[in-house]
Amino acid sequence: METRRNLTRILLIGILSIFSLASTGRCQNLDVPYVPTPAQVVSRMLDVTHVGPGDYVIDLGSGDGRIVIAAAERGAAGMGIDLNPERIREAEENALNAGVTDKVLFVQGDLFEADISHASVVTMYLLNSVNLRLRPVLLETLRPGTRVVSHAFSMGEWEPDLHTRVDNRNVYLWIIPARVQGTWEWDINGESFTMSVNQEFQKINLRLNSGEQTLAVRDPVLSGERISFMASNQQTGDQYLFSGFVEDNTINGTAHIRNGEDSAIESWTATFRR
Repeated sequence: METRRNLTRILLIGILSIFSLASTGRCQNLDVPYVPTPAQVVSRMLDVTHVGPGDYVIDLGSGDGRIVIAAAERGAAGMGIDLNPERIREAEENALNAGVTDKVLFVQGDLFEADISHASVVTMYLLNSVNLRLRPVLLETLRPGTRVVSHAFSMGEWEPDLHTRVDNRNVYLWIIPARVQGTWEWDINGESFTMSVNQEFQKINLRLNSGEQTLAVRDPVLSGERISFMASNQQTGDQYLFSGFVEDNTINGTAHIRNGEDSAIESWTATFRR
């Protein structure tokens, strides 16, 4: 009878420990089951992100390491993060067999706590719910222009920059957009411009003024740190094509200006007005 009570006590302690780990998030290995990404999907993920020499690829939930290893075989370096030590050991063995141990690193850890800020490409095969939890981390941490690719699962209302399919499987690509929400100002040859930007992820709406005149704006595009848009002044007949790169509180670029047969190319530097 005493033995049975002891066994019952041990069982209850084990159950309570599991619930305790789950409540603190330390049972994260239960969040995403391990399902390997097929080779053809791995290839498509690396194709759409144009992975190559100079890239640093971080795979969140890296499993047996196949994505990071495939990226290394294309000349990139990379790191895989997985909570399961068995998967880490398997990935390290696979990297050794592939001859890429000098280019890759596999780390056992929580993907929500890992430093991913130095990645040029982030790859994922997680779940919709996990992607949504990761979304603010990706947007806050990664540099504009960083490519994020997910097998099978999307990011809710953050629409992908590219959606493709391979063997009836979804592959989604996002490019981390620069932050341009707010008001910007610049001058070109004594002409003052003020631009107000509303931003939702990579989608932007612009209101552009030249002095007191509101210009008609079309085709605004924000892709990573690159921004471009066209504008026209109906009073003067001037037509503008603005393109540039966003860096913190500055946009530097080139403006193509046309009026009838006259044309000019001018540099422009916009500053963010707080």
